[in-house]
Amino acid sequence: MGAPATAVRAHEELFAYWASRRSGGKLPGRLQIHPDDFKRHLPTVSLIDVIRDAETGECEFRQRLAGTGLYSVYGCEITGRTLDEVYNAEAADYWRRELGKVVETGRPGVGFHSLAWRGAAHMSILWLRLPLASNGAEVDMILGYDALVGGQIERFSGIRAA
Repeated sequence: MGAPATAVRAHEELFAYWASRRSGGKLPGRLQIHPDDFKRHLPTVSLIDVIRDAETGECEFRQRLAGTGLYSVYGCEITGRTLDEVYNAEAADYWRRELGKVVETGRPGVGFHSLAWRGAAHMSILWLRLPLASNGAEVDMILGYDALVGGQIERFSGIRAA
């Protein structure tokens, strides 16, 4: 089963916007991202803080901002929450791995994730995560976009390079 065309188009638009904010091969920072430029997507946009442990270098992730449309996707307000506060252990580990890849590579990530952890196995999100770096190199925030799609979708391969 493929993703609805509107969800794919939204991903393409946000990816193109993010790519247009890059300068000289550097990643854009939060200050280069202007929400007015993609108003219609704001309900399911999120900003995720990357919190690095100074000793181990391991990352934790906290939802800095979550659009109003994400409340119905996640079943609660997720702004200000960590992965462990939003998801069950299996889903939190999934997101830790996926967000960790974005941080490590400095490249966008995209995929499908079932909402089975929420008791809605017939629904999934088509997600996009775009790295942001205030210094142009070290990812310190991630711009996210989630599109709710019907049906459980096992796998998706999409944008992986910037």
